Amino acid sequence: MIRFVATPIGNLKDITLRALEALREADVIFCEDTRHTLKLLSAYDIKKPLYSCHKFNEKEAAEKILALSREGKSVCVVSDAGMPAVSDPGREVCRFLRENGENYTVLPGANAALSALVLSAFPNDKFTFFGFLPGKKRERTALLSEYKDARATLLFHSAPQDVDRDIRDIFEVLGDRRACAVREITKLHESVEPFMLKEGLAGEKRGEYVLVVEGAGERESPLSSLSVREHVLYYMREGYDKKEALKLAARDRGVSKSALYPETLDL
Repeated sequence: MIRFVATPIGNLKDITLRALEALREADVIFCEDTRHTLKLLSAYDIKKPLYSCHKFNEKEAAEKILALSREGKSVCVVSDAGMPAVSDPGREVCRFLRENGENYTVLPGANAALSALVLSAFPNDKFTFFGFLPGKKRERTALLSEYKDARATLLFHSAPQDVDRDIRDIFEVLGDRRACAVREITKLHESVEPFMLKEGLAGEKRGEYVLVVEGAGERESPLSSLSVREHVLYYMREGYDKKEALKLAARDRGVSKSALYPETLDL
């Protein structure tokens, strides 16, 4: 039996009873970083042989997992946080097992991208998950260009040292949009920071991020081509008072009312 087991993304209490049961029953556990997984297992008094399965040895790990399974061993595969194989090692293992006719199952659990999507309050009826953007700028630009007109909310993983670069490149390809940076999900200092791509994300970058970016057309409006004054005046001429007109214009443009107010003082 081979089981891919989702683990907590921050708070160690976010592990399912079924996951704990599987880890306790396992003969061996394959993990991204043995030191990281040992902390989780120690918290629940679980002692098992640990083997590495990371991006540099995934093929060899897959062969060993298959061999152990065919010996009748119970094998669990985990990553440092969340679902293995999703922006983490494990995808090659899945492919290898399927190609060799070996069955496996998944024990679901915590997920950083979906948690960030809910925390952002952005539209979640349609979304596209990218994981980490490619390391080379040309590849990042090419990938982002494919989704320039996508109306779905876009989700990106970003390491702290890459956040500013990623935001800058997303802005260069997609233009200015509302975005949200979510970090330390489920932890004590969980934070949700809305910002505009053009302005970038202020402050020191610490911890792993999920960047949530609005899809194309979410705030598109023919009125957005007007100046701010003309835009607000349009709604005032439709019978709205200035306060409501500002609110509607801000909604169309995807900005706050306070950002428009200075340009409408004399209206």
